Amino acid sequence: MSQARDHAGARLRPTRPFRKRGADPGASARKCTAARVAAGTPVLPVLIVSVVVVVGLLGGGGRILLPLLAAGPALAATTCGPHGVLCIGLLATGLGTTLGLHASAPDRELAAVLSALTVVTLASSLSSAVLRRRERVLAAVRSVAEAAQHALLKPVPDRVGPFEVAVRYSAAAAEARIGGDLYALVPTPYGVRLIVGDVRGKGLPAVETAALVLGVFREAAYDEPDLLAVVGRIERSLTRNLDGDDFVTAVVAGYPQAGQLELVNCGHAPPLLVRASGDVEAAEPTHPAPPLGLRALTSETPSLQVLPFGRGDQLLLYTDGVTEARDHGGEFYPLAEGLARHVSDEPAGTLTALHDELLEHVGGRLHDDAALLLLRKPPVPEPAVP
Repeated sequence: MSQARDHAGARLRPTRPFRKRGADPGASARKCTAARVAAGTPVLPVLIVSVVVVVGLLGGGGRILLPLLAAGPALAATTCGPHGVLCIGLLATGLGTTLGLHASAPDRELAAVLSALTVVTLASSLSSAVLRRRERVLAAVRSVAEAAQHALLKPVPDRVGPFEVAVRYSAAAAEARIGGDLYALVPTPYGVRLIVGDVRGKGLPAVETAALVLGVFREAAYDEPDLLAVVGRIERSLTRNLDGDDFVTAVVAGYPQAGQLELVNCGHAPPLLVRASGDVEAAEPTHPAPPLGLRALTSETPSLQVLPFGRGDQLLLYTDGVTEARDHGGEFYPLAEGLARHVSDEPAGTLTALHDELLEHVGGRLHDDAALLLLRKPPVPEPAVP
């Protein structure tokens, strides 16, 4: 019993952190403090003020250079907080007084320059405070947008049913980090089902429509045995809730049984099929249908397209932010050619290479939301887990 108590006490006893022999904890603390101070020091404003003063003292043109001291606090407003701006302003005022006395500047002229320097310091400090407040508000907005994105576009696991899956999504509005493109992939009693779509328009109305489509899809995908019935549920919901000129282009897909892929294309770009041999082909719809929300304006109705989908095959679904991305010369990004170049046995690696090449094509920033979803049927079935 005593041994057990000793063992338990040994486990609960706090241990001292490992310290190298000869190390000085005070020196480490001083180094950390110096590093924090150096990281928060507005180097450029201090450098500007110092250069002005040194040149004025050595060159003899102190009276002419005195107004340039205002550049210090003005520039500090963009790099540090209000307290830092006030410190730079006090430094500039003190050194300006020294420079004015050294240059024998008239009292009235020196007072005017120092008064102007004080006004610039106070205005820059206020501007810095407003800027910091806006940065905090923007950070809060980004946090809310990220939470909304996680709730709307739920993370897709690497493996769903019999498929290996990868997703890449980029919102054109970097501040919002969320846009009108939508995707979802869910296992259901009728096989794996997925949707990739694009809402007309941008901003919060597009996000609201995307949330509506995804909510109806996730519910109908579990309830409806027929994929066309799933599309019909989405269509009826959009007809009740959308304005007359709004719509959603989408591809709804299902995998009801081994080797068989179902597609319903509603005005969306055709998915790309990558066969096990490496050939890339577009899954063009046999009977084109209007986008979701516009069926009442036309007599065309969606049709079910059945394609073979065997082991080693891959399916890429995407939005028009990918295919309509242009370079500086106005050339569109050739997605099919890029997919043929970068296709691999790892969907995540394929999409990473495609996304990097897409950003390089447009010069680093997309002007529209872009979503990529890649499915791959492994060539060898995994052993069943008892």
